[in-house]
Amino acid sequence: MSASLRRGVAVRAPAPAAITIALLAALILAACGGKQPAPDAPATGQDGPPMAGISASDVRDAVPKYEPRSPYGNGPVYEVWGKKYRVLDSAQGYRERGTASWYGSKFHGRRTSSGEPYDLYQATAAHKTLPLPTYAEVTNLDNGRKVVVKINDRGPFHSDRIIDLSYAAALKIGIVQQGTGRVEVRAITFDGQDANAKLARDTWLQVGAFSQKDSAKRVEDHLRDKGVRGIDIDRDGGLYKVLVGPFDRAGDLARMADRVVELGYERPHKVTR
Repeated sequence: MSASLRRGVAVRAPAPAAITIALLAALILAACGGKQPAPDAPATGQDGPPMAGISASDVRDAVPKYEPRSPYGNGPVYEVWGKKYRVLDSAQGYRERGTASWYGSKFHGRRTSSGEPYDLYQATAAHKTLPLPTYAEVTNLDNGRKVVVKINDRGPFHSDRIIDLSYAAALKIGIVQQGTGRVEVRAITFDGQDANAKLARDTWLQVGAFSQKDSAKRVEDHLRDKGVRGIDIDRDGGLYKVLVGPFDRAGDLARMADRVVELGYERPHKVTR
């Protein structure tokens, strides 16, 4: 729930030595242009929820779309407190379970590692290694509640946490009161295209290719049982290819690719029939 933000790196927990704290404070002020805490911050200077409350139903998911990498906060390698972090080349296929925390009013309006201002009312998040920006679906493993966030910041720099949510995102999935929660983070990717970009006619995803038709049929039945529609088995030479589609929008194709991975298969590749 703590985050001290500066351009390119987010420093997230006080160091034990007073001299280290002073040095960090000077760096943060220099990088953030000496920004003061936002009006929503508590008078004590401690982090927390905004004075003007919102409800979980007020929080809107971030809308995934293709965006180029930010010129700030993308490494490829950066160091915080003596530990080096390597930014991933791609968010494609990323999925991880662990502990989420959140940060709030103390940092509202301050610059995130990507250069965007932090807005505690928006569904955003900080992550140590995913490219900035990355869109991701975060699921609370204790209650099943989900939120789609835009990852535009770095952190949290605690070994037991994998993501730092904005106040709004944490509120939507129900971890504000306890401060942390068990979550699954799944990246949403678009293969370098805008979600609304039109695809070539007859664009499909190939889930697998098998020498035996029975093997392909088992995959087809499993996908169908899990609610996947638009499945076809295409015989190509000596192989039986399991295809899903067709898709005419990049976003629909990307979401289905993530769903296939979620069901335990290797990431499918795009084919045109």
